[in-house]
Amino acid sequence: MKQHTFRRLVGGALTSLTGFAALLIVAMLAIILFDVVRGGIGHVSWSFLTEPPSDGMMAGGIFPALYGTAALTLLMTLAVMPVGVLTAVYLHEYAPPGSRLAAAVRIAVVNLAGVPSIVFGLFGLGFFIHFVGGSLDKLLGYQELNWGQPGILWASLTLAVLTLPVVIVSTEEALRAVPMDHRTASLALGATKSQTLARVVLPGALPGILTGAVLAVSRGAGEVAPILFTGAAYFLPDLPDKLNSQFMHLGYHTYVLATQSPDVEATRPLLYATVLVLLALTFVLNLVAVLIRARTRRRASGAH
Repeated sequence: MKQHTFRRLVGGALTSLTGFAALLIVAMLAIILFDVVRGGIGHVSWSFLTEPPSDGMMAGGIFPALYGTAALTLLMTLAVMPVGVLTAVYLHEYAPPGSRLAAAVRIAVVNLAGVPSIVFGLFGLGFFIHFVGGSLDKLLGYQELNWGQPGILWASLTLAVLTLPVVIVSTEEALRAVPMDHRTASLALGATKSQTLARVVLPGALPGILTGAVLAVSRGAGEVAPILFTGAAYFLPDLPDKLNSQFMHLGYHTYVLATQSPDVEATRPLLYATVLVLLALTFVLNLVAVLIRARTRRRASGAH
């Protein structure tokens, strides 16, 4: 009896402790959101979203930064999804059991996920800009820097490397969720392994793959450190029209307003409004990921 009472007390204490920790996290998020919404909601308008900065970034809007963020995220998605999905397909569908190559790839993915984002920026500067871009300039005979300079292409490829582990892990989990009976039935009916993959496995895993894409997009849209050295610009009223053009970014724009403004008080409303737009964009992307994940689970439970 005493042992049972002791277990109940310990269980209740642990439940209260974990509940308090969860409540503390939610409270911190609520405080941050309240502060951002209170400071920025009054300055978010159609003109703010569609006009470029003006008066030395002391007035105007954020359209170049909004456009640059969208273009960067689109290019990053186009770069990371094929590589991530194909890698996950190899690891789960084609790699033989006990494959050293598959084990090495999985270790590399885990280690890649733990690398600080600023290191990816230095990697992008050294590999994509100086090595790849510089080699292209020499190969194409450019006398001045053309591809060997920061640009939206190199920034998007750097973010693609950053978000690659998210896509690989989520895609592999989606492939694992497809019942083995579906594969067996397809093969028993005479389909080849590639036909089974294309017509049975990938369609069944598509919601999970899309979830990984949205999660990668939501992370890439909010990252600033990797693009500091690879393409983000302090102030560009013109929109990027080439793959080697520099661009403005909402995250970097927030950093500039917070640290480089000659009058912090005057730019504070613009700063809060920019952060509010960036948070709204990130939350919408994550909400889409949650809805897709819920749909995937419902379909998986229905299949069982």
